[in-house]
Amino acid sequence: ADTFSLQLIADNGRIPSVGSFRRGLSVTEANLLGFGDRINTAYTNTDGSDRYDINYTFPINARNGTIRFDYYGTDSEVIEEPFDRLNITGDSDRFGLTIRQPIYQTPTQDIAVGLTLSRENSQTTILGEEEPLSVGAEEDGSTKISAIRVFQEYTRRTSRSVLAGRSQFSLGVGAFDATINNEPPDSRFFTWRGQGQYVRLLAPDLLLVVRSDIQLSTRALVPLEQFPLGGYQSVRGYRQDVLLTDNGVFFSAEALFPVARFGEGNVLQIVPFFDLGRGWNVEEEDSQENDTIAGIGLGLQLRLGERFNARIDYGIPFNEVDDRDENSLQEAGVYFSITYTPF
Repeated sequence: ADTFSLQLIADNGRIPSVGSFRRGLSVTEANLLGFGDRINTAYTNTDGSDRYDINYTFPINARNGTIRFDYYGTDSEVIEEPFDRLNITGDSDRFGLTIRQPIYQTPTQDIAVGLTLSRENSQTTILGEEEPLSVGAEEDGSTKISAIRVFQEYTRRTSRSVLAGRSQFSLGVGAFDATINNEPPDSRFFTWRGQGQYVRLLAPDLLLVVRSDIQLSTRALVPLEQFPLGGYQSVRGYRQDVLLTDNGVFFSAEALFPVARFGEGNVLQIVPFFDLGRGWNVEEEDSQENDTIAGIGLGLQLRLGERFNARIDYGIPFNEVDDRDENSLQEAGVYFSITYTPF
């Protein structure tokens, strides 16, 4: 089997302050050195940002245990008026080492546990000077997070459905020159995050997809660790990350109805959806007045075999949480994504 693949992507899933229209490519080799090791590299950009990703995974035993190294780096500048005049820039990078081991495997069920050691750094400047622009940043505008993360994963498959869940406990520590402040937030924190997804095949090409996500924290968090809500792949009808809080809950349900088929594996689907999210901070005085957002809408998806997928969604918000002008499709509740895998 061919182990090499290339994927081209385009969507409007970035925050408008750095340009919401994102394009890029991803390259994967699933058997780099011939023993089941996998490498993936990706590059994406917007009008105000660039991001580089690379990860390498290799097997360590016959029970599908793996070790994974990953890195990403981003460079961004604010291009949204009127803040574009301030020459605000932000750079960040992350290094991670993950050990994952399945502990129970059958043809229909998988249970795995794992450990991740991560380090994330960010730096902001304004008018060319290093300045702290986010909560918890140091005087020079930098934020450095060292964390230990323990996770558990569960997957159950039948001929017509897939149920997947993930639980992760994260402990932020002050090691390796991490950011330590007199008052939170800083690199010291403890959070739990739980994620779930259920996919059910109701009829040929008719799918029900339910997603959920929750985060709970014992203390205030820096923005790097907060829970985002709003926008593409979140609560549609709102701009990306319109809410960013210490704690949060997200729920989404959608159904994909086939409306046209042409050729084998080619289908056009209509997708009604409902999204709901709530975010709140550990310190009540830091919570936003409108902490709950919800949207309902309709999408259209075109799938051409395994190589091409295009989708457009229109979300209608139930309430307004900011009064900024609608300067992009995303802020008007329109979201699109295109993926093409030529080989």
